[in-house]
Amino acid sequence: MNWSIAFEPLLSWPWLAAVLVPVALLALAGLWLRRRGALLRLAALAALALALVNPVLLDEEREPLKSVVALVVDRSQSQDIGERTSQADQALAGMQERLARFRQFEVRVVEAGRADAADDRTQTRLFGSLDSAFRDVPASRIGGAVMITDGQVHDVPAQADAGAAPLHALITGDENEIDRRIRFENAPRFGIVGKPIDMTYRVIATGDQRGTVDVRVSVNGQQVSVERAEIGREMQLQLTIPNAGRNIAELAIDPVPGEITDTNNRAIALLDGIRENLRVLLVSGEPHAGERSWRNLLKSDASVDLVHFTILRPPEKQDGTPINELSLIAFPTRELFVEKIDDFDLIIFDRYQHRDVLPILYYDYIAEYVEKGGALLIAAGPEYAGESSIARTPLMSTLPALPTGDVLEEAFYPRLTETGKRHPVTRGLEGSAFEPPHWSRWFRLIGIEQPEGMAVMKGPDERPLLLLDRKGEGRVGMFLSDQGWLWARGFEGGGPHVALYRRIAHWLMKEPELEEERLTADGRGMVLDIRRQTMSDDPGPAQVITPSGRAISVPLTPAEPGLFLGSVETSEIGLYQVGNGNLSALAHIGPVNAPEFADTVSTEEVLRPAAEASGGSVRRLAGLTGVSLPAIVPVRGQAAAAGRDWIGLRTTDDSVLKSVSRVPLFGGFFGLALLLLALGSMWYREGR
Repeated sequence: MNWSIAFEPLLSWPWLAAVLVPVALLALAGLWLRRRGALLRLAALAALALALVNPVLLDEEREPLKSVVALVVDRSQSQDIGERTSQADQALAGMQERLARFRQFEVRVVEAGRADAADDRTQTRLFGSLDSAFRDVPASRIGGAVMITDGQVHDVPAQADAGAAPLHALITGDENEIDRRIRFENAPRFGIVGKPIDMTYRVIATGDQRGTVDVRVSVNGQQVSVERAEIGREMQLQLTIPNAGRNIAELAIDPVPGEITDTNNRAIALLDGIRENLRVLLVSGEPHAGERSWRNLLKSDASVDLVHFTILRPPEKQDGTPINELSLIAFPTRELFVEKIDDFDLIIFDRYQHRDVLPILYYDYIAEYVEKGGALLIAAGPEYAGESSIARTPLMSTLPALPTGDVLEEAFYPRLTETGKRHPVTRGLEGSAFEPPHWSRWFRLIGIEQPEGMAVMKGPDERPLLLLDRKGEGRVGMFLSDQGWLWARGFEGGGPHVALYRRIAHWLMKEPELEEERLTADGRGMVLDIRRQTMSDDPGPAQVITPSGRAISVPLTPAEPGLFLGSVETSEIGLYQVGNGNLSALAHIGPVNAPEFADTVSTEEVLRPAAEASGGSVRRLAGLTGVSLPAIVPVRGQAAAAGRDWIGLRTTDDSVLKSVSRVPLFGGFFGLALLLLALGSMWYREGR
């Protein structure tokens, strides 16, 4: 029972003052002058005042509220190490059982570290989860918090709140854990393809481990070197970026006996390879309507340095023109095709024919250039079918087809072959999905025989129009029509000449995205996306190895001809290895070198300042006989909240009002009798 007195005046306070103050002044004046009956008049006035003020005795029935206690369980990926998950589960069950014995506690269990977003898994954020658990609880009702974690918490407040409810930490893992890890200290994000870049890294070990260790260096899954590193010292490293676009550099060390995990025995750096400007040599045999199509396309590409020569006047033409007027500049054949031929990434012969401008020996140099990895494109016109065709030079061994001497002059729609519908150069070419295709007609096709390589476009009667072939380490393309300029000029609506020409040029220069057989993988949040380009009908499923070593089979479904896609939800952050057939790829899920794996040794020191500032404690769970849990003691106010084998949680004095009983003290017959007695006594005394 909770008793209290309240006043419920019959008149408002101003009216009470107007009535009682004058009377009180008269009574006090009589008392001061010692008039007869002054005390009785004062008593009568007090009785009247009490009657008007109307005091009421209140009896409140209250229900005490419970203190809210949060059990925060660390479910981050580092808790999967060793017996930490088992220890955490046992501790959670034991603490719930102990807290259930106390009716004054409301227990809220919060599991942190298993968010859906990859960025939320890179760090253990227990205090953020704790704040969410207490968001709707007033400070007076917070009884405290118990964190079950390995101690590697990344959102500990910089300034601990000394007035907060007690925070207790129960640490999973063993006290004498050992670990060795590697990390990049300095890794640039960009680099020039084929050029070395400088990086630094460090091998870190717990305790007093010293000495040297072998570090395996890999780029895109291929080991490139083995370095010798001194533990604890920053080491220098030079890497060469092999490809344009995304590259993954990886450092790896072998685990030592007794090491708690090898997850952090790898360090990853993502490097974007940037090509230096590609050098293209374009040689036009003679002026023609489509000559500028290739020139304009290549000049518009900022990544291409173009060298263009046009044979305006063949050497055999004799008309008396002075030699200094025969050309704007001399054609440096020896410099281009002998001394600096290897500097070019692509050579294009556009309607070029052999007219002794190039010595016959130079064609051997061009063929050798292709065999060693160069790229050659023949944009053929009627000259290719004539007596002066370059197919009649030593270059013939490199060409994917020889001319028959026929030139077909009729209107036709260029179409994709079945191979072309799958090939990255022509797949999905705008307008190709319709019949007839949504682009203009062409009117000339050069006849060939014994074609090699892949015919990705065709003309009338299934004749090859575009051939792509590999010769040695190089590549050769052959366009068997000079009518592409009709698309560029917008004839009959034009066509996708820019996309087609650019894809041909970049395929010849070995752009990775245009490879026929290619496997790539990338992370999208916590989803691993797999992309497989292939010329086959069914590449089969992709095999995925997770950072923990678990194998997963991911089916690949067709998205369009020659392209198969697959995806899988993941739960681990780190490097994934993807394989399909003889191809392999790497993908990283989540931020690179996340803090969650930077230091995995369980520790009491990270949480100790915050716990001790709140009056709490930090202790390990591992005991001689398994998990050792402290006893729970309810405490009040600012009493000590931790001991050698117990932890304290505060109880609250807050309560909720359920009902109120009212007993008027100066009402009814009792108040009336008391008032009449006072007035009667005053009158009796006055009458004597």
